[in-house]
Amino acid sequence: MVPVCHEVKLIVKTLYIFPLLSMLLLVEQSAMAKEVVGWLEQAQLHFNGDTLAMMARIDSGAKTSSIHSKDYKLFHKDGQQWIRFRVGNFKSDEMLIERPIVRMSKIKGHFGEIQVRPVIKIGLCLGRVFRETEVNLVDRTGFNYPLLVGRAFLAGYFLIDSDAKLTTRSDCSKGT
Repeated sequence: MVPVCHEVKLIVKTLYIFPLLSMLLLVEQSAMAKEVVGWLEQAQLHFNGDTLAMMARIDSGAKTSSIHSKDYKLFHKDGQQWIRFRVGNFKSDEMLIERPIVRMSKIKGHFGEIQVRPVIKIGLCLGRVFRETEVNLVDRTGFNYPLLVGRAFLAGYFLIDSDAKLTTRSDCSKGT
C-alpha cells in the first residue's frame, strides 16, 4: 500500500468540510434575513389608500390568513362576484372593504366541521413586509383577535418566537 502524504489528507478533509460549512452559512444567512415575530403582533390592512391597524394572531398552523367578518354582502360587479364587509380594530376604527371573491375555500374547523368561506386578496403589512395576500372571511367573534396571519403570508419572510409578542411595529408605506 502506498503511504498518503499529510497534504493529500488535508485536501480530502477540506473537500468534505467546505460544503458543510457553506451549507451552514447559507442557512444562517437565510435565517438572519427573516424578521422575528411573536405569537401576537400588530399588523395593518391596506385598502384603497387607507390603512387599519389590527392585532393579529400569528399562526403557522393555518395556511391562509383569516379576518373577522360577521355581516357581509355578496353582489355582482362587472360579471364577477364581489363581497362587501366591514372590519374593525381594537380602537373601534372601521374600514368598509369591497373586493372581488378569488375563490371559495373549504376549511376544516376545530371540531371537524367543514366551513365554506369566501377568499379575497388584500394588502397586509407585518413589520416591514407588505404583500397582497389571500384572506378568508369568517366570524371570529369567539376569538380574541380579529386577524389571523397564516403561513402563506409568513413563509420566506418571518421566523416565529412563540415566547414573544409585539416584537415589531408594522411600517409599510405601500398600500392598495
